[in-house]
Amino acid sequence: MNDKPHAPSCDRNREPILCVLREHFADRRRVLEIGSGTGQHAVHFAAALPQLQWQTSERVEHHNGIRMWLDEARLPNALPPIALDVRTDAWPPRGYDAAFTANTLHIMHWPEVEATFAGLDAALEADATLVAYGPFNDDGRFTSASNAEFDQWLKARDPQMGIRDAGAVDALAHAIGLQRVADIAMPANNRCLVWRRGP
Repeated sequence: MNDKPHAPSCDRNREPILCVLREHFADRRRVLEIGSGTGQHAVHFAAALPQLQWQTSERVEHHNGIRMWLDEARLPNALPPIALDVRTDAWPPRGYDAAFTANTLHIMHWPEVEATFAGLDAALEADATLVAYGPFNDDGRFTSASNAEFDQWLKARDPQMGIRDAGAVDALAHAIGLQRVADIAMPANNRCLVWRRGP
């Protein structure tokens, strides 16, 4: 199907991310993906990790594109998208022992980032794992010149977008009982931050 939406960045980052998920989702069963975008990550990760039930979610206007990828892949463990605008839609009930999001936190406005963690609080199980992929700052400083340039590009599009500080995101995670267990360097000055709930 040539009319499927396609993000080249997904092709570039899917294998490095998969290496992280293989380790940190090895004992997981139900994953909620926040902001499934085109659907490319969902089909790649669901195919590679068949023990996972992968629940896609996105704003309604993106659902048709995600369904194209899912319909073509026909994976029993990749589920059709649920409507999830993080600030206005009802979040799914508790029942997920994992959550994943890629390249979303710098696109969201900060109140939407806060709403994401508030929603995850109710959706995640007591021992859940969260993995977030993307660029992050440390103590308010950019970790590379390319990230500083990317942040300027984002703010030119929308002043409320921008690369988030890992410590500020950590604070939101801690507030819902998540402790960071890994900070993994990824290609192109991105990172995977991993949090775990429970003792």
